[in-house]
Amino acid sequence: MAVEYKDLPFEEAIAFFRNKVSLPSQRWTDVWKQAHDSAFMVAGAAKADLLNDLRGAVDQAISEGTTLAQFRARFDETVARTGWEYRGGRGWRTRVIYEANLRSAYAAGRHAQLTDPDLLRVRPYWRYLHGGSADPRPEHLEWDGLVLPADDPWWDEHYPPNGWGCSCKVVAVGPDDLARLGKDGPDEAPSVKREAWQDTTGARQEDVPQGVDPGWNYPPGRSVAGRTRETVERKRSQLPDVLATAMMTEIRRRLREDPDDLD
Repeated sequence: MAVEYKDLPFEEAIAFFRNKVSLPSQRWTDVWKQAHDSAFMVAGAAKADLLNDLRGAVDQAISEGTTLAQFRARFDETVARTGWEYRGGRGWRTRVIYEANLRSAYAAGRHAQLTDPDLLRVRPYWRYLHGGSADPRPEHLEWDGLVLPADDPWWDEHYPPNGWGCSCKVVAVGPDDLARLGKDGPDEAPSVKREAWQDTTGARQEDVPQGVDPGWNYPPGRSVAGRTRETVERKRSQLPDVLATAMMTEIRRRLREDPDDLD
């Protein structure tokens, strides 16, 4: 039977998540921005057994592709066993935990791939793509199709996801791709307008770019991108040649995954 990489999980996303440490917390602001690269937390989950159960459910979703409905079933079992009294309705709370962790892990995995030095030499630009949500943020629609150098400071606060429920992403772009897009070079970074924000306790205060939710103005995975690549490379080196080749082919496809079909 032929081996197909589509049957294999997104190794960079898995490596990113599994390299985290579990951190008990009381509120969602206890772990802030890039600290999420190294810590797994769920607001209000302070007991080790509860946090481990929730982490296991998220890990399964990332590594095996379990659905939100399946995640909710495990969530219900954990709540029944531990007696956790969480805030918010079940539907909202489970969706937030599930989507925030999966999208962040996926974005971090892509960041590890996109910042590979060998790739950056041939594809030194990144293109922002809107995720197509039913209730889009106007700023995200404005950024759709924007092409900037990978090292442009704009990405420091706008590398997606850029908020709760955001499904935007970045794809790698090279000089030939720019020509096919009708561009002579990369675009100019949009001007950044800021809004003052603080949480209800006053513990966190900062000026946040418009269009980016507080706490999401950082590139998921950037602080640990090298470690993520090293983890995956160690695993890849142990695979049979046919699997390793298939994995690299799929990685290249993902990095250029684009509805405009630049190929």
